[in-house]
Formats: sequence, structure tokens, C-alpha cells
Amino acid sequence: MSTIEIEYCVPCGFLDRALTVEEAICRQFADQLDRISLVMGDHGVFIVRVDDEVVFDKADDPLDVDDIVRRVRPYVVGR
Repeated sequence: MSTIEIEYCVPCGFLDRALTVEEAICRQFADQLDRISLVMGDHGVFIVRVDDEVVFDKADDPLDVDDIVRRVRPYVVGR
């Protein structure tokens, strides 16, 4: 089972994005997760971690919910 963190920038108004990503991940992998949590941040951050491993960082890639779900899959399926 895996733990997912979605760290998002509060001042930037990224809460809606974080909730959208959280919902998409839950729909796909809820039965394979121990926990999914939202972590409040600042300075434009939007990072998704699985078991402390960064699988998505807005600084490196554009936000694409389907792509994030695809990146999470190898970390949670089959564990």
C-alpha cells in the first residue's frame, strides 16, 4: 500500500487543482492506498509524491491530470 502527498501553493489558488488530482487518483487507486493527503505550500509549488518519491513537479512539467495518474500507477499497482 502506498502513501500519496499532493503539495500545492495556497497563495496561488492551486487548491482546486490539488482536489482534482486527488479525486482522479482516488478513483483509480483508492483500494491500493494507505493515505492520500493535501499539503499546503507556497512559492508556486505543485508536487505529487508517492512514498516520498516525486512523480510530478509543476516546475518541470505542465499540469495534466491524466499524465499524473499514469505516473502514479507504477508506484501503487502490484505493490
